[in-house]
Amino acid sequence: MNSKSEQDDFDRFLAEDIGSGDITTATFVPDIDGSAVITCEDDAVVSGLEEATAIFSKLGVKAEQLVDDGTLVCAGTQIMRLIGPLRGITTAERTALNIMMRMSGISTAVYDATMLCRKHDANVKIAGTRKTTPGFRKYEKKAIVLGGGDPHRFGLDDLVLVKDNHIQALGGIEAVMEKTLDLPYSMGVEVEVETLHDAEVAAKCGADIIMMDNRTPEEAAEIYRLVKSINPDIMVEASGRITIDNVADYARVADRISMGSITHSVKAIHFSLSVE
Repeated sequence: MNSKSEQDDFDRFLAEDIGSGDITTATFVPDIDGSAVITCEDDAVVSGLEEATAIFSKLGVKAEQLVDDGTLVCAGTQIMRLIGPLRGITTAERTALNIMMRMSGISTAVYDATMLCRKHDANVKIAGTRKTTPGFRKYEKKAIVLGGGDPHRFGLDDLVLVKDNHIQALGGIEAVMEKTLDLPYSMGVEVEVETLHDAEVAAKCGADIIMMDNRTPEEAAEIYRLVKSINPDIMVEASGRITIDNVADYARVADRISMGSITHSVKAIHFSLSVE
């Protein structure tokens, strides 16, 4: 069951595409019921099926999901069957497929990165960032989870994440960590570090998560060893310009690897819809 806010999203997505009306469908597609099938044309972790189902239902089309969201499929797999007004099928097609293309691309990227890292560490997690599409973050974060990843924080209000500009503004890591004492006890604190000194201060002063940003794998390894020697329970996160090409290099030196590329530069998965 989709929430009211999600239903509003789907109305908005359709309105953006349909405008004042689907001229082509109204002219050429008979006002009769029919059926269609959606096929995944790539090897992929499919996601967005729930959202696509809701989109089609807005135009009176019933969607039968042939696989579950988060399923790894081979190219050529039929993933959804549609029954209902042919005009509804053709009008909703592009909006529904766009959502599936985007979300499945993210889920697949997370899965691929995870599999590369698992060759070196069975427990490392791939995480998202806030480098998401405005207005579509909820669905991109969901796609990360469906791919087996960690969504990370959703927004600025659900975790304290102290970055370099915050540290510079306050005058140094020592001042930052002192300031964290004013936070509610239940509030998690993540601190970005660039040097061994900053990592040591943050670890000794109670940071829950230490993020190594834009560090080489060798630099990250030094920070990781230092933090774990101080407190093995602190989560160590690697971040900054990490892509599918170098993610495995960080698998042994981080508990979590956050990758902006899984949302801001992801390759869409191709789906086709064929009326039967």
